[in-house]
Amino acid sequence: MANFKLTISDVKGKSTTKEVKDSDANQLLGLQLGKETDAAVVGLSGKLKLTGGSDKSGVPMRSDIHGSARKYILLSKGVGLQAAETGQRVRKLMRGNTISEEIYQINCRFDGELPVEAPAEAAESEETKDKKE
Repeated sequence: MANFKLTISDVKGKSTTKEVKDSDANQLLGLQLGKETDAAVVGLSGKLKLTGGSDKSGVPMRSDIHGSARKYILLSKGVGLQAAETGQRVRKLMRGNTISEEIYQINCRFDGELPVEAPAEAAESEETKDKKE
C-alpha cells in the first residue's frame, strides 16, 4: 500500500498539500516526472503535471535519471545541487524519475486555479459562536 503527500501548485502560485492513500495512490505508481494525470485523484477537475518529489529519506527525484532506483550522479547544476561554483562538479545521491512505493512527496502543477478553502481557525471560531447563541 502506497501513501503519498502531494504538493499541488496552481497557475497563480498558490499551493496546497493533500495526502493520498491506498487505491488513489496506486494510480500514481509507475508514472514518470513530466507526465500528466487526472486531478480526480485529489478531488479536483482538470490535469496534474508531475514536476518532482523526494523519497522517505529526502533524496530528490530527477527527471533525467530513468527508473526508480537511487544512483550517485555527477552534477554541475540543476535539481539537488545548490551553490556550485563555476566549473565545480559534485557527486550526489539522486532518485530516478519513476514514482515507486519509496517515494514520500510528489510535487505537481495543477492546470487551473485551486479552490479557496476557509482557514481552520475561522471555521472553529464560527462553530463556537453558534453554540454560545
